[in-house]
Amino acid sequence: MPFELFVALRYLRDGRLQTALILTGIAVGVGVIIFLSALITGLQEGLIQKTLGSQPLVVVRPPEETPRALPTSPEGVLESFVIERPPERVRSILDWQATAEAVRGMDGVTAVAPTISGSGIAARGSGFLSLTLRGIEPPSYNTVVDLESRIIQGHLDLEGFQAVVGTRLSALLGVPLGGRIRLQTSGDRGGVYTISGIFDYGSTDLNERLVFVSLRSAQTLFDLPGGVSSLEVRGNDIFDADALAHRIADRTGMDTESWIARNEDLLVGLRSQTLSSVMIQTFVILAVALGIASVLSVSVVQRARDIGILRATGTRAGTVTRVFLLQGAILGTIGSLFGIALGTLLALLFAGLARGADGTALFPISLTAPLYLRSVGIALGVGLLAAVLPARNAAQMDPAKVIRDG
Repeated sequence: MPFELFVALRYLRDGRLQTALILTGIAVGVGVIIFLSALITGLQEGLIQKTLGSQPLVVVRPPEETPRALPTSPEGVLESFVIERPPERVRSILDWQATAEAVRGMDGVTAVAPTISGSGIAARGSGFLSLTLRGIEPPSYNTVVDLESRIIQGHLDLEGFQAVVGTRLSALLGVPLGGRIRLQTSGDRGGVYTISGIFDYGSTDLNERLVFVSLRSAQTLFDLPGGVSSLEVRGNDIFDADALAHRIADRTGMDTESWIARNEDLLVGLRSQTLSSVMIQTFVILAVALGIASVLSVSVVQRARDIGILRATGTRAGTVTRVFLLQGAILGTIGSLFGIALGTLLALLFAGLARGADGTALFPISLTAPLYLRSVGIALGVGLLAAVLPARNAAQMDPAKVIRDG
């Protein structure tokens, strides 16, 4: 065993109470870091997955129509103009097949699905609800948004006059699986559809306001023969969605919108959570560092005579420095291991106790190897940094003065 390690362990063993107290402090600090990181990361991942579980990374739509000026005065007279906005209507992407192929060939794109979305009404008996009708091709749509896994009753079958509705809409209109509702759009276009499946997106609004029909049915309902109103795109990197949307817009000339742009409030909330967590962890790390530094500083004072004797017998200043640096490293490493166990236990207990009525965890946690490695690295780094000043003071002691003063 190296001399420096032997002395460092001896000093830690002799000061058992101080060592136990600082190890407890480090373990609690690392445990708090593990618990907060696992909880915040789990919440963020859950929110993002829930959001992206019902929408694509990028939506491609036809360019917005420009307002047109209408003359209001007879010819030959100075005219004034009224700027009239185009009427709100579902519009098709011109030559959408070519646009879809162009988007599929771009770097970062993994899937493209043609869809039609527009406003409509669902009616059954005397009850009715305004909603969003979405026409899809299930095979291609499932490569972008996994609707299949959200079906809790029936199947994703949209052949003919069949539709898939949310749990909330099914309850509000009193229409069960296999029941029939009338779906209608503007212009008195509509039909009676059989409910082939019921989905649950985990969102009250989506479960109440979204109805899926086949792409062909939507083309009839919105008077878009052979057309689609949007292309929904899936990509490799969810956080590269803005850049991908800009590349698609530049390539196709279409209007694009990323999930990041659609969910700005969510991302602001996630950033606030991250900032709060980082601030708390920073103060915890500072407290741990001060604890290690104070214990080692006391140890230097208590071991002043021993240090003086070591220096007087020829021990180099660098060796003394390494003794106290090793103490900091040992405290940080062992304390972090206890902290990992404590933080993991707290996170698992919290996740197990905080459950909803259906038994699912209200607060998902994310315990990963990188989190553990980062925690050990932080504790080790803090231990070494906190030991620098006490180690320097110990190395600079005058052995003759220390021995003389006793």
